[in-house]
Amino acid sequence: MLESVGSLTGSPWIYAMVAVSVLLDVFVPVLPSGLLVIMAATAAAAGSGAATGQVPDNVPDILALTLCATTASVLGDLVAYRLAWSGGARLDRALARSPRLSTAQERLGTALARGGGALVVLARFAPAGRSVVSLTAGAAHRRARDFVPWSALAGLAWATYSVALGYFGAHWLGTTWLATGVSVLALFAAGAAATYLMRRRPEPGETA
Repeated sequence: MLESVGSLTGSPWIYAMVAVSVLLDVFVPVLPSGLLVIMAATAAAAGSGAATGQVPDNVPDILALTLCATTASVLGDLVAYRLAWSGGARLDRALARSPRLSTAQERLGTALARGGGALVVLARFAPAGRSVVSLTAGAAHRRARDFVPWSALAGLAWATYSVALGYFGAHWLGTTWLATGVSVLALFAAGAAATYLMRRRPEPGETA
């Protein structure tokens, strides 16, 4: 399968596949967008000679992949944000019935009101965290200028980390399934760490 992905790194199709997967996983978090980004980066590293320790000749493939994943991540966040913004009373009632979503909405509102958005960045790595943050930001009618910059930073951080895992995994372990497996485990570990940190964040009104 790595060979199949590798054969696409010289065509626009790999970037289209990554873009669609990353854009849609804000609505369907089970989509393996992270795995696809890692595999594409691994295959691109193979084509650049990174797996053999040579100086890479086509680094723009890696940069284009990072830009593609980042852009798709931000666009997906914006779509979810706008849909939630116009969701009306029905969505508000759905959020009120969910303790998790209500808590996320309160925390997000507090973070954005204070001019900080570390929660948005953390949530990008946590399973389904991106969905929760984007939807609650829209439902709470948070200002786009407060949300979008943090969404862009979160998307860039996630894309850079995922691409780096695939690229350096190929450099250190070669373009094998072992390299891909280790990289995916590292991505899951980042998600688990993000979830842990989000749960440890104090509730509004509490002291740290």
